Amino acid sequence: MQYGMPTLIENRSLEENAVLCKSLGLDFVELNMNFPEYQPEQLERTDELIRIGEKAGIYYTIHLDENLDIANFNHLVSEAWLETVRRTIKAAKDLLPLRDRFGDKSQPMVLNMHMNHGIHITLPDRKIDMYARDPDLYMHSFSAFRSLCEKWIGESDIQIAIENTNGFRSYEEKAIELLLDSTKFVLCWDIGHSKAASEGDVPFILQHRERIIHFHIHDGTQSPPRDHLPLGGGEIDITERLKLAASRNARCVIETKTASALERSVQWLRSKGYVI
Repeated sequence: MQYGMPTLIENRSLEENAVLCKSLGLDFVELNMNFPEYQPEQLERTDELIRIGEKAGIYYTIHLDENLDIANFNHLVSEAWLETVRRTIKAAKDLLPLRDRFGDKSQPMVLNMHMNHGIHITLPDRKIDMYARDPDLYMHSFSAFRSLCEKWIGESDIQIAIENTNGFRSYEEKAIELLLDSTKFVLCWDIGHSKAASEGDVPFILQHRERIIHFHIHDGTQSPPRDHLPLGGGEIDITERLKLAASRNARCVIETKTASALERSVQWLRSKGYVI
């Protein structure tokens, strides 16, 4: 399998992340668009990204901003998010040669995304999610998003992976199934998020196991809910999850948040006989 690392906050430059990635024997860095240094205008400097990748012998996947909200009722906001996705897809096309050179061509270039829960209104006895109150508007936004992404990606070997976080809402599951009707959309299983969310998303994820092509692997606990722990530092049956990843020919991002935790996780994998 191909293993990668996330963008680490302690590394202030792509070069630092690339050097660490190479030193640990990993294959790729997942560029995180929550960081100022990986905004669309920075990702569009593809010559520089390719130079750094070639020097380290690595390639990239991309994590779209966690605040991505293409169903926002304010069209000025949703249009800005759609433009962000369009420009990111365009940059990803230019970065594909790195995947071809240093990665596995059987695994598509991945853009990872979260589902935005939207806002909720608090009543005396309950909370109401606005996207659940207006499901037709919500689903229309995702139908349009799917069509646009199909057009923007075209024939390029790029897919958008939808990641589980703290529990899919029922309206989100319907939107995800709509997206999965397109070959341009797949699933990312974040196994640490699943554990911290009491594995509530697991039945839905496994119902669509044939669409899983990307994993975020980190350890976690259910009570208290904790994630992003070094591999071997929590309650997750990592070996069982990696069996599924291997059967799906999926990439795995070792998504710890510090270099030391990343190093410990790589050592744990090697101690268990995984080839990195």
